[in-house]
This record gives sequence, structure tokens and C-alpha cells, in this order.
Amino acid sequence: MDAAVEAVGGRERPGQTKMVEAVDQALRRAEHLAVQAGTGTGKSLAYLVPALRHSVYKGTTVVVSTATIALQQQLVDRDLPRLAAALEPLIGRELHYAILKGRRNYLCLNRVSVGAPDDPEDGLFDTAQVSALGRQVQRLHEWADTTQTGDRDELVPGVSEQAWRQVSVTAKECLGGQRCPQAQSCFSEQARAEAAEADLVVTNHAMLAIDALEDFQVLPEHDAVIIDEAHDLVDRVTSVASGELSANAVETAARRVGKLIADRSADRLKELGEDLRVALEEQGAARLDVLPSHLGNTLMAIRDSAQECLRELGPEPKEADPAISAGRRAAKTSLEDLHTTAARMLASFEAPIPDRWDVVWVSKSFEGKWPPALHVAPIAVGGLLREALFKTRTTVLTSATLTLGGSFEPLARQWGLPPLGAPEPQVPAAEDGGASADDEKPLIWTGLDVGSPFDYPRSGILYIARHLPAPTRDGLPKEYLAELAELIQAAGGRTLGLFSSMRAAKQAAEELETDFPILCQGEDSTSQLVKQFAESPETCLFGTLSLWQGVDVPGPSLSLVVMDRIPFPRPDDPVSSSRKRAVEARGGNGFMQVPASHAALLLAQGAGRLLRSTTDKGVVAILDSRLSTKAYGSFLLSSLPPFWTTTDPSVVRAALTRLTTP
Repeated sequence: MDAAVEAVGGRERPGQTKMVEAVDQALRRAEHLAVQAGTGTGKSLAYLVPALRHSVYKGTTVVVSTATIALQQQLVDRDLPRLAAALEPLIGRELHYAILKGRRNYLCLNRVSVGAPDDPEDGLFDTAQVSALGRQVQRLHEWADTTQTGDRDELVPGVSEQAWRQVSVTAKECLGGQRCPQAQSCFSEQARAEAAEADLVVTNHAMLAIDALEDFQVLPEHDAVIIDEAHDLVDRVTSVASGELSANAVETAARRVGKLIADRSADRLKELGEDLRVALEEQGAARLDVLPSHLGNTLMAIRDSAQECLRELGPEPKEADPAISAGRRAAKTSLEDLHTTAARMLASFEAPIPDRWDVVWVSKSFEGKWPPALHVAPIAVGGLLREALFKTRTTVLTSATLTLGGSFEPLARQWGLPPLGAPEPQVPAAEDGGASADDEKPLIWTGLDVGSPFDYPRSGILYIARHLPAPTRDGLPKEYLAELAELIQAAGGRTLGLFSSMRAAKQAAEELETDFPILCQGEDSTSQLVKQFAESPETCLFGTLSLWQGVDVPGPSLSLVVMDRIPFPRPDDPVSSSRKRAVEARGGNGFMQVPASHAALLLAQGAGRLLRSTTDKGVVAILDSRLSTKAYGSFLLSSLPPFWTTTDPSVVRAALTRLTTP
């Protein structure tokens, strides 16, 4: 460990040492571990060292999964190169690591060669009438001749999603190594081949979920998983396990298959797309507890029509032109998605509400900017994770925020892990991390909080604006705007405003009377706005969800974090409301287990934006008085770092003034 710390130019910390020992022990004993490691602990190094040791000793691969591209790149571009160089003399051989993303993230050379199935035939690249989309696609074709990896993230500046779809495929759309003429040069296959030979593979939560839940394998064989940013795991798995059905999706499938089968079947499917559009427009944007008959009939017809089109499409000829094969595969994929999603939605209504696995709802955009859609998502993912992950691989989960209300239990429950201390039949630990062959082996796990090197009571103040009225749904009250203006004035700008909605963020940016410049999310890319904010100390940055978890600005540019209200999910949110109802049906406290836990996690993540280095100081201000007046406030407060706390606005303004005055 000393060599590892020296390699990255750091110094060993007590919390880091405790985490290294705990991760190493968990891997040796094949027992699961949840580690809360506060900002500044050096948790990446604390799990990479024992992970590499385990991989080398056992001759296996360890997978590290993260939620954000930024952390993936940090691991592969900064931490792992230096760590591998430092450990190689001690281990006696070269260490191999790789990054692996979903196939959609890599440029597909066959699609570049033959074109996308839905490419217009009117000359996208006519130099006399080149569209913005056309210019982007043309640039991608030129990039294809020079790139060594085909990785979308290496293309700077990037391109729109619509342009990228013209040169990429999903796993289901891929022709496969036996049929694709570009198989030997395939960027995705090259990345998978490198991962198969690696000691450690860095991937993301979505890929981890696909590997666990789908019938096809996307990750190399591995016996251990390190899940960083584990607070985000449930949301990412829920997203992967969700489905969507829209009129556009039905019509796209009809258009694709219409070139390959009899007109009658394709025309029928196209008509059903219009039927679905009408049915969804008649529905309100809401969760569906009962399936309206007209919508149910349309879903059944789509399911059956997609199946009939698949039957007519038949198996792919052994000898087929690559362009024809690509078109057939795209059509088949669209039809299978329609059939599977429609069937799943119909099946979800067969069980009584307390016993349902899925929730179905209709979404509609504000002012009709995009067409309505029908969605389906799992009400819980704990069972999926338990069966596909925890019962098959040793798993270490870590984040700066894993305890809610001072306990690991809220998140562990969502992951599908049993309560800590629950009576479990004991079995001998497998020697040095070897997995037991006994399928009934209990799920043994440990929770560990290694703390943080930060002195929270001396470095930060938590201010709760108890004197303000409770928030309403009618936008920010004038009292909130006045309070926010006074805080920003005292801080000399330097403020990150975290709002519960984009509407509130924009209202504050537009109506606030202050001498300091305000950047608002949506005015530019989030990364560019954060860069501007970090480089200009007097600037303020306002935004919503992605800023609550994704901002890392150490130093004097950030002295004040303001949250407008407790970030409870919307009462009509289909997934969270269904989860709350399911908990209550089992006799549990639905409010505390779902909305309150959701809010506690986001509050902790938001408060974590303040101190990013041991020299940082400042204030976290929460304008929602319910934090100190409601019974659930103590649960939320115990989820936050142990700042010194006050409800006195004059004390806070004076502290901010002292802090930011030269």
C-alpha cells in the first residue's frame, strides 16, 4: 500500500488504510462489503490495490463499475497507470487493465460502410444542401479513418445523439463476428478482447446491469465486483430494466420491416402506430393502475402484429449482402422490442396491485415538444440484484454517501441484501475468496464507515432557515429570493444553487437581485458551466439534479451551497409512488423507506459539494424550514455530514463575510 500511495503522490490516511484492509478481507472471504468513505479518503486507491492483488493471486478478472464517465476516465487515465507502474516490481509481472462500455458507445465500421437502415435517400451529403446533421455524420465518417478506438468519448467536440445513431449499433443490432465483414476491425470487439485479458476492467453500472439481467454476456468472466458511486446503483439498474413504447417506435419498426415482407403486415403495424398515438393522447400523464380497454386492445394488437411480422421475416439467409443483413437485423430488433415490451406491459396488469412486479405509466412532454409514450419499469430491483449479482459474485459497494439516517439499512434493503445481524446459517468461508459451490449460501455482508479526513464542525456550517415559510408548489416564495440574495451578497458570489426543479432554478436566476453574475444550467453544457464557475470566484451557478451529484470545485470559487427545499420525489412520480405503496402493502413505513430515503440521499450528495479538499471552508444553507420543524427532519439531518449547525441567519451571514473578505 505504501508503494501505491507514493505512486499517486498522496499520503496514506487512516480511513484509507481501514478500507484497504476491509476490501482485502471481503475478497479473501467472498463476503459482501458496503463501505462509506467520505470525500478525501482516497477510496479509489483503497479498493484498486486489494482488487489487483485478488486478481493476480486468483488468476481472475475483477470488474470495477462506476456511475459517471468522469470517474471511469480518472481511473483509467490517471490512477491505474501510476498504480500499475508502482506495483509491477512487487508483483513481478505487468498488470493489465481495460475500460469497457456498451456497444452503442463504439463506432460501427459496417454501419459506416453500408449506411444506417433509415438513412434518407435524398443525398444527405449533397454539398449544395448540407444539413447540420449531415455535417456531423460526414465528420464521423472522416473520423472513422483515423480513430484507433472508435470510442465516442474520444471525439471532441462531440456530436448529437441523432448523428451518432447513424454510425453505431446496439448489441441486438450487431451482425456478429460470423456475419459482419468488418468483424476483424470492430472497435467494440477489440475493446472486449482487451477486457478479456485484463486483470481489472472498468465499466459502468448500466453495463453491469445488462450483464447481470440479459441473456447475453457483455463482461468477461469475473468473480468479484467493486461498485463505486454505489448510491446510484438502484436508479441505473432500474433504467436498464425499463421499457418504452411510442407511436414513433411502432412506425419505425413498420418502416424497417416494410422493405422486407409483404405490404399487408407492415401496413397493419403502421396503422397500429397511429392507433397508439391516439390512445396515448387521450390519456393523461399518469401512472396506470387499471389498463383502459382501448389502450389494452391496441397493446395486444401491437404485440400480435409484431409477432406476425417476425414470422414473415423468417430466419436470415446464410449468404446475404452485409447491407441487407444490417437492415434485417435492425428490423428484427425493432420488432422484438415491440413484442417484448407490449407483452410485458399487458402482463403487469394481470396480478393484483400489491403483487405486481412492474409499474406502467404515460408520459407527456411540456407543451408537446415530443410525443407521448408508454413506459414500464420494475417496482423494485433488489430481487434482480440479489439473484444476478450478490448470489454469484463477491461484491464491494462504496460511496461517500451510503448511510441514511446513520444506517446502511435503507440502501441495503433496496439492493436486496438482508438486514445486518439477521440470523443466517453459517458456512465456512471459502479459502482466499473462492466462491462456495453451495447455491444456498447465505448473503453475508458487512457495513463499514471509514469516516473522512475533513473536520466538518470546524470547516463547515449547516444553516437551516427555520424562519422561512414552508415551500409551496407555486414557485419560489419572495422570502426565499430575499434570503438567497442576502446569503450570496455575504458570500461575495461563490454560490452553488441546487434547486428541486429547473423551473425554480430559472426563476431564481431571472428574479434574483444581486451584483454577482449567475450561470444557469441549460445555458451551455453542464461541464462548460462548471468550468466557468470554477474559474470565476464571484460567479454563482444554479441548476438541478445533475449538479447535486456531479460538481467537484475545490477552493475559493465555492463557499456557499444553497438548497431551496428538501428534494422529495414528486408525489405523482410513477416509480417512487409505486414503491411507496408496495412498502405500505407489506406493513412498512412507505414514506420513510422511499421519499424520505430518496431525499436523504440527495441532501447528503448536495451537501457533499461544499468541502472538496481539507482546506475548504463554507456554508450549506437549506431554505426549507421543514428540516427543523417536522418529525422526519432528524432522519434527514443524521444523513448529512456533521457540520456545526445553526438557524440564525445573522450568524451565517457574518461567517460568510469573514470567510470571503481578504
